[in-house]
Amino acid sequence: MYSEIAANKRKTVLVMAVFLAFVTLIIWIFDKYLGGSTGVFYGGLIGAAIYTVVTYYTGSRLALAVNGAKQIQKRDNQRLWRTVENLAITDGLPMPKVYIMNDPAPNAFATGRDPRHSAVCVTSGLLEVMADDELQGVIAHELGHVKNYDIRVCMVAFALTAVISLLADIMIRIAWFGGNDREEGNTAFFVLGIVAAILAPIIASLIQLAVSRQREYLADATGALTTRYPEGLASALEKIKQTGSATKRQNTATAHLFFANPLKGHSLAGLFSTHPPIDDRIKRLRSMGRHA
Repeated sequence: MYSEIAANKRKTVLVMAVFLAFVTLIIWIFDKYLGGSTGVFYGGLIGAAIYTVVTYYTGSRLALAVNGAKQIQKRDNQRLWRTVENLAITDGLPMPKVYIMNDPAPNAFATGRDPRHSAVCVTSGLLEVMADDELQGVIAHELGHVKNYDIRVCMVAFALTAVISLLADIMIRIAWFGGNDREEGNTAFFVLGIVAAILAPIIASLIQLAVSRQREYLADATGALTTRYPEGLASALEKIKQTGSATKRQNTATAHLFFANPLKGHSLAGLFSTHPPIDDRIKRLRSMGRHA
């Protein structure tokens, strides 16, 4: 389990480093696209940093609101509350706020910029179908996200993707409405800018999804280490595979936060999925159990 955790952390650091380099490259291309004398490069970096900070502090509240999550207290659902409380103590974490979504699909998510400002939300469907050890596995996974600061990483990745999409949109609009009044020396950057404007949002989304998938593997490993019972989490994933995890409220902006993919339909060979294949997650968990 420890080797799985270490490997996934290394992969995430590598992917995030590539992501930051890619954002810097796109801002540099955008600056050259506009002539190279506008100060767009430094302004873009500052703007990206400001947008990321705003997303960092407001993202959790928005995620809970758009998914219709309702905060509960211990008296409202003692089984869920005690499960979260016991696992938070085991992980050495502050007690997070607890929420329930009224949705028949078995699913869950965690949010919060750090362990002191965290929240765990489960659907009503999850509480209905999961046995106690399976519920513990799911909650341990979500607290693993909190413990590993995964929400922070994913919020930064989401913000950087949004910045790239915004720059790409601006470049396309300038090309469409700006006419042909462009210095010959900047023609190469103009063409490069158009190509970047088309490809950058796609590449950024793929990098963001790669970050999300690595954090899911990491949370699985962390959750299994917390409970010392990988089979509980594997069994929960099997049930979700059988029943489906698509929620009634469809929101692509928060899909990466969920325990299992909450969106309907399937993307091309999983390329645009926010989550690794369930079968692969189950296989890894059961491998951990054999080598524990």
